[in-house]
Amino acid sequence: MTRAASRNHRRGSVTVEFAIAAPVFFMFVFATFEFSRVNMIRNTIENAAYEGARRGVLPGATAANCEAMTQDLLDNVGIANTTITVIPSVIQDDTDEVTVRVDVPITAANGYITPSYYLGKTLRATVTLPRETGN
Repeated sequence: MTRAASRNHRRGSVTVEFAIAAPVFFMFVFATFEFSRVNMIRNTIENAAYEGARRGVLPGATAANCEAMTQDLLDNVGIANTTITVIPSVIQDDTDEVTVRVDVPITAANGYITPSYYLGKTLRATVTLPRETGN
């Protein structure tokens, strides 16, 4: 076999090897994007729930203040379709603690790519802090 014939024969095997390896490679690349985005969302909602609860424990705070603080942090990162729950819904002077719960569904709106591993799942973060009395 001549050198030119040997190279042409090898060219076909390189194409077959690429056809086998490329889908696996791209699956890992896209999975990395999805796992990274979900991890960022998880960390962000934990921080947002904490900051919202922290806002709610201050004297004179309202549930609307908690929700606004939490939503602002989520909006900064582009997290959509969130559900923010503040317990109690009316914060009074004698309230002992404030709980903020954030639920985020994993949808195409919350991913860099259309998620496949986490699609349809919901991430949740809950933070409860004791109230400051202001005395």
